[in-house]
Amino acid sequence: MQITLPRYYARRIWRAIIEFGLIERGDRILVGFSGGKDSLFLLYALKALQAKSPFPFTIGAVHVDLGFAKPSEKPRLFDFCNDIDIPLFWEETAVAKTAFQEGKNPCATCAYFRRAVVNKTAVEEGYNIVALAHHHDDAVETLLMSQLYSGQIQTLLPKTELDQSRLTVVRPLVYLRENKIREFVEKLPWQPMVNPCPVQGKTHRWKVKKLLEELTKENPGVYNNIAACLRHNPNTILWPMIPGRQELQEMHIRLMGPSEVD
Repeated sequence: MQITLPRYYARRIWRAIIEFGLIERGDRILVGFSGGKDSLFLLYALKALQAKSPFPFTIGAVHVDLGFAKPSEKPRLFDFCNDIDIPLFWEETAVAKTAFQEGKNPCATCAYFRRAVVNKTAVEEGYNIVALAHHHDDAVETLLMSQLYSGQIQTLLPKTELDQSRLTVVRPLVYLRENKIREFVEKLPWQPMVNPCPVQGKTHRWKVKKLLEELTKENPGVYNNIAACLRHNPNTILWPMIPGRQELQEMHIRLMGPSEVD
């Protein structure tokens, strides 16, 4: 089968690559391949771009079997990678057992160990780039989720340098909406793997996704307004940082004067 990518998708991925400096000549890119629609699309898209790229780069994939009751569909994932001529590294783990121990946040624990396995594989196999399939919706949802559930303002970055492993983590799909990815994958001859996670559809991310959908139905501008906050913005108006105890005491003295005890 010929691997081709419509101009709509290619232009947005190349823009992310160029704007954020995601890929350079000679890079060896290992894609975190869950088997879902987004990572399937990322592998396919990178393979299509590789054929017409003005500079060479290498692509590989790694799947982390997390050890859920329903195992990963190994033959299906290997067949896809073989069909598009990309090597697939398979890592068996017992992450699910660890993630669902009492008192743990399963999503955070699962994500932490999955990233660790992907990065370890990249180093061992000689890759310098780890590519993840997070798209624009993921970045917007993470921004809102971080405020609601952790009291922080942060999101997924297009590019992150990992000092300890000397790897670079990139997200080439940050300019693509989830519905456009789904629309493309539905036309491919390969079907993505069903997510085996038992809490799928019950997570904080899922709740935020549904909240955004409802708000956007009422006001179509809501999604774009939140998306605008992904960038450093001169119009941002926030309170100053919380002063430390010593600083607050000095403020008190400047305004109220020294206490009689002092």
